Amino acid sequence: MLEIIFLIILSIYFIQSVVFIIGVKKKFPKIDEKDLPKASVIVAARNEENNILRCIQSLNELKYPDNKLEIIIVDDNSTDKTGEIIDEFIKGKERFKKIVTQKEIGMLKGKTNALANAIEISSGDIILTTDADCAVNPDWAYTIASYYKENVAVVNGYTTQEAVNNFSGMQAVDFIYLLIVAAGTINFGQAISCIGNNMSYSKKAYKEVGGYENLPFSVTEDSNLLHAIDKLKKYKLIYPLDKGLLASSIPCPNLKNLFRQKKRWAIGGLQVPVSGFLLMGTAFLANLFILLTPLFFSPVWFYLAVFKILTDLFVLYPVHNYFGIKKNLKYFPAFQIYYIVYVIILPFLVLFSKRVIWKDRKF
Repeated sequence: MLEIIFLIILSIYFIQSVVFIIGVKKKFPKIDEKDLPKASVIVAARNEENNILRCIQSLNELKYPDNKLEIIIVDDNSTDKTGEIIDEFIKGKERFKKIVTQKEIGMLKGKTNALANAIEISSGDIILTTDADCAVNPDWAYTIASYYKENVAVVNGYTTQEAVNNFSGMQAVDFIYLLIVAAGTINFGQAISCIGNNMSYSKKAYKEVGGYENLPFSVTEDSNLLHAIDKLKKYKLIYPLDKGLLASSIPCPNLKNLFRQKKRWAIGGLQVPVSGFLLMGTAFLANLFILLTPLFFSPVWFYLAVFKILTDLFVLYPVHNYFGIKKNLKYFPAFQIYYIVYVIILPFLVLFSKRVIWKDRKF
């Protein structure tokens, strides 16, 4: 009986995976270079002295038409040398502007307030966001902006992570997996999630939802805004598979930071639409049955477990191959263990505590 239930769950899991891949490969039209909108790139940085230089160096290399791009770096009251590093680098560079978070907009806190401060003074028609621990490629802003046809309000990109061992490698594979799910569902009209380290949106749509200050508080401000714009039901939200949109970030350095990141995402995930809970429920059950394999081992059960693992590889391979990061798949076994564990544990952790610690702040 349990084997039949396992088979049913895996059938749903596989169908969902096929949908993800079909959605990921969806193509979208682009606009001509002469029609590119004015763009504002925003980075909110707090205590990022080890990462910020790499980030702003990559932003300095962005290719974009003259006088159509500004880069706003927000020093979110850092207590280290982040502000000094920014000041030294942007000196004499007209595209760059630095502000320090001082004003509280509405009831906003932390990073969301920093972003809102920057958007308030921005001049771009579209807002592009990345994180202080990320580096973008020179074509990043140009490629994102090229997808902004008149009815498009959100364009998201993919982020990989630097993988040098099993710990960083499993995070890198997991990052791509989560973004495949996000892209596949968004491109089918189901805006479930996104990650703000490679996100963009039109300022027009942002203002229509009332800005961050008009949204309920969330520890995942990126997905919160995504859902709000989606509820307008008047714009397209897209997630193109495009090499020009690929960014790279730094993985969490230790289990403590990784736990806090996952918990923050899990709590933010409580605000997803019903379709998101269905996807999470299927993933939870599929991984739970994998964990139960030693207790109910049989040839059929073993084949089902292998099928589930191969399904995950089936989802990951084409995107890794497209971006030229196939080498990261050597960490696939570590990712599988990590994926199974956190998908099963996180729901219970969220039930007992919704406190989040991020960038030395408690929410």
